[in-house]
Amino acid sequence: MPTRQSSGTERGKEGCAVPTGLAIRDVREQLFAAAERVLLRDGPSALTSRAVTAEAGCAKGVLHRHFDDFDVFLAEFVLDRIHRMDSQAAALRDSAGTGTIADNLADALTALFGSVAVAIVALLVFRDELRGRLRQTWPAGIPILTEAANMIASYLAAERELGRIAADADVDTLAPTLIGAGHLLFADRKGAPPEAGAVRKMVTAVIAGALPR
Repeated sequence: MPTRQSSGTERGKEGCAVPTGLAIRDVREQLFAAAERVLLRDGPSALTSRAVTAEAGCAKGVLHRHFDDFDVFLAEFVLDRIHRMDSQAAALRDSAGTGTIADNLADALTALFGSVAVAIVALLVFRDELRGRLRQTWPAGIPILTEAANMIASYLAAERELGRIAADADVDTLAPTLIGAGHLLFADRKGAPPEAGAVRKMVTAVIAGALPR
């Protein structure tokens, strides 16, 4: 189907403003992207259905045509952002045996907590109903942090198989320790992010006892 090439925005079938010349392929993703921007900019208390549709340039009823209620929307938004970690997890596993373990972990934690992850943790703490809905498919822990811990544990296990982590290292304990310490470093959403040296120093301290002697 031909598209218009003029500048500006136009209304798609769902009543959302999109760049002229681009058809709306996925209104859900447009709404998810708007939710992420509101969450990062204004925090969980500002994340309402009206704020999301306004940010997306959509009519007010669009969100509720796709989702039963706002907490269902938020649950699917959180799960979508968690699934986006799959490529990061694969890249981290592929880095096993290359570079230094401390650098690989520091880079992974910086990428994780420099994204929307910290804001999602705050959102889950803020909304009881959202946590309840997520427990229907994610029975334990805070979803994005448990998935991140699994990612780190998988990488450490790969390094252990290569002999770069001690054979008796408890990677299932090291991983959440790194995630918890990393979250503390990045938790101040409005402050400056920690320097790379501070992240690497924390990682080095946590894994020191797990390196081969």
